[in-house]
Amino acid sequence: MVKTIRVSEEYHEWLNAHKKNGETMEETLRRMTRGPHPSDVAGLLSKEDAEDAKEAVDRLRGRDRDRLDAARNAFESGDTDE
Repeated sequence: MVKTIRVSEEYHEWLNAHKKNGETMEETLRRMTRGPHPSDVAGLLSKEDAEDAKEAVDRLRGRDRDRLDAARNAFESGDTDE
């Protein structure tokens, strides 16, 4: 499956400037972001393990979101526990 992403003109120009000869844009993005190739990670987890991992990530993101919201509220209201 192929997905299209939108990036600013400036970012596209920057990325294109870092593209090596013969390299696809996907290969450049992977190299620049150090993302693994899907075939390198395919099959490492069972479907159940993958679902468990996704749920754990969602829980962690939720806690991070809660902490960020609390910090933002404290900052905006001027409340500190000091």
